[in-house]
Amino acid sequence: MRGALTGQCYVEDILRPHGEPFLNGLPGAIFQQDNARPHTARVAQDFLPHFQTLSWPARSPDLSPVEHVLDQLKRQMPSCHSVHDLELAVQDFWAHLPQDNIRCLINSMQDRVMACIAAGGGPMRY
Repeated sequence: MRGALTGQCYVEDILRPHGEPFLNGLPGAIFQQDNARPHTARVAQDFLPHFQTLSWPARSPDLSPVEHVLDQLKRQMPSCHSVHDLELAVQDFWAHLPQDNIRCLINSMQDRVMACIAAGGGPMRY
């Protein structure tokens, strides 16, 4: 995606073409997102009543495995001098991301949730 992600872009480019068909194929699914501005924009909130959502309290710990993948990406990202170079670097990272890394993150969910509960929602080692 080029440029800033606005609430309108979030609905038109992500939720409507990808989120809606995916969620419609999963009866009873609960949709969760964080409190990023595009997610909390009125246009996004007006779109979401079609789906059951899970509220995201401010300052809640981030348990999403995706955040760990993004952290790996940031640490391994080479210096890029153009948007095109950046796109190629991200695509290369994604194509070569070992599936064992993803599996490990998913398999650690129970431990991360238990650590979050033990920390009372505060800082934890994950």
